[in-house]
Amino acid sequence: MTAYPNLFTPLDLGFTTIKNRILMGSMHTGLEDGNQHARLAAYFRERARGDVGLIVTGGYAPNRAGWVKPFAGKLSTRGEAMKHRTVTDAVHQEGGKIALQILHAGRYAYHPFAVAPTRLRSPITPFTPRELSTAGVEKQINAFVNCAVRSREAGYDGVEIMGSEGYFINEFLVTHTNQRTDQWGGDYENRMRLPVEIVSRTREAVGDDFIIIYRLSMIDLIPDGSSWDETVRLAKAIERAGATIINTGIGWHEARVPTIATSVPRKAFTWVTKKMKQEVQIPLVTSNRINLPHIAEEVLANGDADMVSLARPLLADPEFAKKAHQGRADEINVCIACNQACLDHTFSNKTSSCLVNPRACHETELNYLPTPTKRRIAVIGAGPAGLSTALVLSERGHEVDLFDAADRVGGQLNMAKVIPGKEEFHDMLRYFERQIELSSVRLHLGAKVAATDLVEQRYNDVIIATGVTPRDPKISGQDHPKVLNYVDVLRRGAPVGERVAIIGAGGIGFDVAEYLAHNEGESATMNLDEWLAEWGVVDPEASRGGLALDRKRPAPPARDVTLLQRKQGKLGAKLGKTTGWIHRATLKTKGVKMIGDVNYERIGDEGLLITFGDKREKPTWLDVDNVILCAGQEPLRELKDPLVAAGINVHVIGGADVAAELDAKRAINQGSRLAASL
Repeated sequence: MTAYPNLFTPLDLGFTTIKNRILMGSMHTGLEDGNQHARLAAYFRERARGDVGLIVTGGYAPNRAGWVKPFAGKLSTRGEAMKHRTVTDAVHQEGGKIALQILHAGRYAYHPFAVAPTRLRSPITPFTPRELSTAGVEKQINAFVNCAVRSREAGYDGVEIMGSEGYFINEFLVTHTNQRTDQWGGDYENRMRLPVEIVSRTREAVGDDFIIIYRLSMIDLIPDGSSWDETVRLAKAIERAGATIINTGIGWHEARVPTIATSVPRKAFTWVTKKMKQEVQIPLVTSNRINLPHIAEEVLANGDADMVSLARPLLADPEFAKKAHQGRADEINVCIACNQACLDHTFSNKTSSCLVNPRACHETELNYLPTPTKRRIAVIGAGPAGLSTALVLSERGHEVDLFDAADRVGGQLNMAKVIPGKEEFHDMLRYFERQIELSSVRLHLGAKVAATDLVEQRYNDVIIATGVTPRDPKISGQDHPKVLNYVDVLRRGAPVGERVAIIGAGGIGFDVAEYLAHNEGESATMNLDEWLAEWGVVDPEASRGGLALDRKRPAPPARDVTLLQRKQGKLGAKLGKTTGWIHRATLKTKGVKMIGDVNYERIGDEGLLITFGDKREKPTWLDVDNVILCAGQEPLRELKDPLVAAGINVHVIGGADVAAELDAKRAINQGSRLAASL
């Protein structure tokens, strides 16, 4: 028996059966590039061992023109195919199935060999593609077919043909990017010919007993995107052409609508897949922001889809499926959709990982092996750094005491969880609390320990993870009653007036602005209809691409907020590559004013006195009720020196080590790696 009967019902495809309804969605990790097949094998082996029904790899180009970037993953030769045997064998040894995603970047390619239906540069790359000739289009189709054949030689159970997100195939479908006049352009029958030919020729080449998934863009979220009628016509043609499964793609990469960030409501787009279920007979997969088993079960029970695609949730916890099936859903390490270690790494040409699980994509180097020598270790501070360290140490067999002066674990996470759009941090904290319960860690809350206490206990090691304290910005008048810091606001719930100036426009400043611009208790992720209306997303049957002609105005801001920084240039420049624009756009809709190149002269009864740049302009008073200091942090590590002097092995991690920004990704990674090494 299982609490999720729909999720764990096998899916019979006729020639093969998928053991449950969980598909591991494709993700670019960086492991696809170069000869990293051993690392890929270890990465996918863990997910197959965790009982994922069907795995889809990151995208592999069918030829050099289709590369996402120079020397990205490509599969076009027999020699390349044989190297993948390491990967497919690993998955099959664990009883899993795996499909290779064939991804042709088209005009999204970050290299000078890019090709596209029309010579039009995308807004997200600097390279203008070459327009394909008629013969050139045929050459690209043949490359897709060849890649599928090579995938079968490599031992894959199938392929996913990437036809969404604005890549090569998608570019042929809309007049926005296809301005051809030959048989591959013009009316929709011609524009949809490319994906239909790719699927039909692939089916002919690989035979009937090979999975072909087609990733269909069901809602483009761009101006002049596909109409619903066109999308349905394509889906039916793809089904007739021989696809086994249709997977849901949401939005082009250039779309200005968030689709997978934390602020996007859970299962925000499954309704689009449900619309398509009325039109085709083959199984449909739905995707985006399905991160817990009860959410997946609801989607399937509601008839929205036949399978659910989980991508980043399987970075966070490779045993997601197994834990859910065994009734251990409360032990799942939950994806919080932060994008910090996965997509942000991808767009920075770094190997992906996961904020909550630094082992993701690093399985061959970061292992929590049993210790040959048990040690008594004290961890001071139960924030993300201390929690992750204590848990890994305990898993390895060390004797661990975890101390925190607060009455609950989490540290700075307890402030993050109150920010509208960051409600997922509640699940992250619940996971940590449950893991502490299950571990041998001795937790001491409300315990502010002194160095003498730790010396007396004769610990082998003391790990200082005491975090940060707000930095003193040394502004004249900062002791005025109008002045608060971010801890006063987010943790202590200090009352804040209607007109507010925030000093500091880093991540904390943006979070405080988000918090204060919303009414108390208002969430950015609670109501799907309101969220869709605010971002201008509508039924694609009502408007091309699923974009409203007129966006609904958001609820009025709770306060008049001004966000300030000393530096020149764009505020929030160091925010995440894939989420920073969302924060700026949200604050803009809430009327938050953003001002840079500011000098803070004085705080007084009149408010905040500022000047600009070289101070040639007359000073300006900002008439505000409160000034919130978010001007950086300093490390808290006063325990270090007396412990070192006493001869104790001391390790400093997290914010206590580097306090430049509150960085849970770095803290958890640093703590986990330290614990793995002791």
